[in-house]
Amino acid sequence: MVSKTVSVSSRGFASEPTLKERLAAVIPPKQALVKKLKDEHGDKVIGTCTVSQAYGGVRDVKCLVTETSLLDSNEGIRFRNLTIPEVQAKLPKAKGGAEPLPEGLLWLLLTGEIPSASQVESLRADLNKRASVPKYVQDMISAFPKDLHPMSQFSAAVLALQKDSKFAKAYQEGAKKTSFWEHTYEDSLDLIAKLPTIASMIYQHTFKDGKFVPLDPSLDWAANYARMLGFNTPQFDELMRLYLVIHSDHEGGNVSAHTTHLVGSALSDPYLSFSAGLNGLAGPLHGLANQEVLTWTLDLQKKLGGKSVTNEQLAEVVWEGLNAGRVVPGFGHAVLRKTDPRYTCQREFSLKHLPNDPLFKLVSQIYEVVPGVLTKQGKTKNPWPNVDAHSGVVLQHFGLKEHGYYTVLFGVSRALGVLPSLVWDRALNQPIERPKSVTTEWIQDWVAKNP
Repeated sequence: MVSKTVSVSSRGFASEPTLKERLAAVIPPKQALVKKLKDEHGDKVIGTCTVSQAYGGVRDVKCLVTETSLLDSNEGIRFRNLTIPEVQAKLPKAKGGAEPLPEGLLWLLLTGEIPSASQVESLRADLNKRASVPKYVQDMISAFPKDLHPMSQFSAAVLALQKDSKFAKAYQEGAKKTSFWEHTYEDSLDLIAKLPTIASMIYQHTFKDGKFVPLDPSLDWAANYARMLGFNTPQFDELMRLYLVIHSDHEGGNVSAHTTHLVGSALSDPYLSFSAGLNGLAGPLHGLANQEVLTWTLDLQKKLGGKSVTNEQLAEVVWEGLNAGRVVPGFGHAVLRKTDPRYTCQREFSLKHLPNDPLFKLVSQIYEVVPGVLTKQGKTKNPWPNVDAHSGVVLQHFGLKEHGYYTVLFGVSRALGVLPSLVWDRALNQPIERPKSVTTEWIQDWVAKNP
């Protein structure tokens, strides 16, 4: 039985508590009950997972199937069973380039096969034909407040494109289930083709003079994106190719991938599904983390006065933050137990193209110091850097300094992974996702009956 409290009005009369006052009163007992259940019964299995897993975000519960990639705790991500170094070596490159073309990765994730150079060229031409963005979407982006977060603009623009969904139209006309994957494929390629254009429009509108740069049909998908953002160097083109490939997919359990799959399981079309996935990516515990890492690194650089320090001095500063209750962003991962290979390939790119950049040197020193500090602290299973620990630094070096935009870059890339997964969901006739939930009282009753 929940006790009832009485508040006192400003005139001194007793009055019924407000909704917020009652909520503030009932939360602490429930928090204590949940903690007790996890402490005393966390390892008990309730159906298909433990009590701790039920309360812990369903961590490590194998209950999803995603065809496009698999994350290994030690080796990192595999795209269709290929590691990042293998993808870099085997996928076709742009003329004179060393990094894989995202169009090749899209082919790989959809088919499981390494495409030829001519197949990638054919796909590039197809995407360019699909890239036109309706005027009403351009007008909508131009009308957004400039202080509306770029990810909110991005999600809304994707949602607005839904008017032309081929899947939605086919479904309304009675398409058979066996053809659902084809309509999902058409929507997915239409959307992927348009993403660099709308993402660059958002960048130009929010941070520059609002003039949109038209697509150049002679360029590949990543180089076109770079050009529409306002960058025109071979090195930045290469960075965009690498960035868009390595951020594309990370198996199906992360928030953006799972949200896209979940919404799509209701037979929502790719526009609705991917817009929902972007909203998950925008969270600080997911895609927004790259923005937070760069902010932390720049603040650290400022605190050090821009000067070189010894590893011991840097460790002292890191400990100072940890002891004050702050975390070191960019280190640790829900699954990985070694350095993220997406971090490693960005480090190798930086050693090749910007070895003397002061911020890169600081990031390298952080890499030397922080794992040891976190290991000594003993609060993390993985003290090694993840992808977010490096990406912002490289972008800063080449002049893309608006780190509020970085999650949009992540979102453009993530489409290459989650939309092929959606195509396969429809090809395999995946049902609507509907896990069973229980209440804390149900768990309390269950553990009492199953000592």
